Amino acid sequence: MVVQQGEGAKSFPVYQSLCEKLLELSFSRKDLIIALGGGVIGDLAGFVASTYMRGIEFIGIPTTTLSQIDSSIGGKVAINLNQVKNIVGSFYHPSAVLIDPDTLQTLPKRHFANGLVEAVKAGLIYDASILPLFEEYDPEEVIEEIVYKSLLVKKAVVEQDEKEENLRKILNFGHTLGHGIETVYGLHDLLHGECVAIGMIPMLEDEALKERVLKIYQKLGLKSDIDYDPEAVYQVMTKDKKVQGSTITVVKVKEAGHARLEQIDLEQLHQYLHAVN
Repeated sequence: MVVQQGEGAKSFPVYQSLCEKLLELSFSRKDLIIALGGGVIGDLAGFVASTYMRGIEFIGIPTTTLSQIDSSIGGKVAINLNQVKNIVGSFYHPSAVLIDPDTLQTLPKRHFANGLVEAVKAGLIYDASILPLFEEYDPEEVIEEIVYKSLLVKKAVVEQDEKEENLRKILNFGHTLGHGIETVYGLHDLLHGECVAIGMIPMLEDEALKERVLKIYQKLGLKSDIDYDPEAVYQVMTKDKKVQGSTITVVKVKEAGHARLEQIDLEQLHQYLHAVN
């Protein structure tokens, strides 16, 4: 089955159509789903697999930098609801993930760079040795090493905290602001990695590190002419899964390779939105 491109596919109508197809084909718990495509396909197929008959097997074959570097492992599968990203989902791991970097040669430059933001994130929060791969080399020439090192970061974090009770929250670096921006503008104007890239900058607590990251963004050719309505984004962010009452947990980085969690009130988040804009 082929579904529409983009986040719009992660919806209840598409989810229902896939489940109906499985029913029509008499799928049983001995059958499996193969998710061939980017992160949207992995999220959608994984959520279908996790819920149909209370769980059948699925295999991921990610074909984009974003899915190969980040979303293909870790067990988070979800769909969107009322423009809120990944609000309905579960933790459900694939039986296998098969990654072939040659598929990345079919991507437009913008989509290739979009996924690399998650590798920059991995370098900032856990493994600082990833950053020189962007600074000293052409990322296309060392893409296998970038993908591999990034997956090792996620593997290490998830194995220690599968259900995101503590350490795994560091993987949300840049995503708190990024998801808010993506929810308002991402379906049409911005890609996931571009939104995360924006969200990471105000959470960097060292100016030299901030300049270093901005130079990597420039080298990747990330979309930078971004203007958004902070008030619209803020309203969406108050529905974020990480909100607890009037506070939210954000991830900050002062030194590459080391992240820390900080509880802030929503008004501070409001100020961050205006500042980064």
